Amino acid sequence: MHCALSTVHSNTYAPMTAFGFQPVICLMGPTATGKTEVAVDLVERGPFEIISVDSAMVYRGMDIGTAKPDAETLARAPHHLLDFLDPAESYSAARFSEDARALIEDIHARDRIPLLVGGTMLYFRALLEGLSPMPEANPGLRRRLEEEAALHGWPALHARLAEVDPDAAARIHPNDPQRIQRALEVHAQTGRPISELQREASQTPPPWHAIRIGLLPRQRHWLHARIEQRFDAMMEQGFLDEVRRLFERGDLHPGLPSVRAVGYRQLWAHLGGEYDYAEAVRRGIVATRQYAKRQITWLRRENDLLSVAVDCEPAARTVRSLLADRLEGGL
Repeated sequence: MHCALSTVHSNTYAPMTAFGFQPVICLMGPTATGKTEVAVDLVERGPFEIISVDSAMVYRGMDIGTAKPDAETLARAPHHLLDFLDPAESYSAARFSEDARALIEDIHARDRIPLLVGGTMLYFRALLEGLSPMPEANPGLRRRLEEEAALHGWPALHARLAEVDPDAAARIHPNDPQRIQRALEVHAQTGRPISELQREASQTPPPWHAIRIGLLPRQRHWLHARIEQRFDAMMEQGFLDEVRRLFERGDLHPGLPSVRAVGYRQLWAHLGGEYDYAEAVRRGIVATRQYAKRQITWLRRENDLLSVAVDCEPAARTVRSLLADRLEGGL
C-alpha cells in the first residue's frame, strides 16, 4: 500500500486516443474514505466523467444517509447513475452492469475517460468480471425467510446456510440478513449453492482496460472515527427526517433494497418502535463499520489493485500521480 508520496508527474492527461488502449478508472474504497473528493479533483484536472457505483445513491430522496454529492459538488463534477429510481423500485448488479457499459461506450466515444467511483463491490464485479445467471427474487420465499428470522434469529439461518453452502457461509457474517437471505433463496430455487453459481460467472471480456485504485486505511481506528463523525453529522443534517419521509409514504417496507441500506434500516426500525433513538444511532454506526469491514475484505482480494493509504498521505495527489504514470506512459 502506498504511504510515502510517489513522484508527482504533470497533472495533465493526453487525449484518450493517445493511450493505445481504452482506459476505465475504478476508484474503489470503503465508506467514509473520501472517494468523492478524490474523484472531483480528477474531474477538475482531466477528461474524466464520473459513473457512480453505489447501490443506494440511485434512489431519489435518499441524499443525507447515502452521503450523496450536493448540488455544488455535482455542478463541479456531474455524476452518472444518481437519483434516477424511486425507492419502491429495485436495482440489480446485472442492471448496473448494462447501464455502466452503455455509459462507458458513450464516454469513450466522446474521447473522455470513464471514472467509476463507489463502494458497492458487487457492482464492480458484475461490470469487470461478469455474474452467473441467478434466479429473480422470490417475494413469497423472502417473506418466509424473514418470518423464520424473526422467530429464530439470523444466526440460526446462517447456521442453515453453513450446512448447504459452507463457502458462502464463511464469507457472510451471521448478522448480515440481506446476504444470508439471498444465499438461502438461491439455494431453495436452484438446488445449488450460490457460491458455486458465482464461480461460474463468465462474459466476453470488456474491450477496455480497467485501472483499479483502492482508497484503504492502514489503521482501523482512523476509519471508525471517520464513520462515527460522519454518521453524527448526518443526524445533525436531518437524516432521521429523511427516513421519516420515506416511512410515512406508506408504500415502502423493510424488504426493499432501499430500506435495507445501512443507516436507513436502523432508523426505520426506530420509527417502527423497535428501539429508541440512541440505540438506532448506535446500531447505525455499528452497521456502517461492519459494512466497511466487508468492503475492505473484498478489496484485499482484488487483482491488480493500486492501494492508497488514505490515513497517511494526501490521497488525491497520490491518485493523480498513479494515473499520470499509467495514462501518460501507457501500461
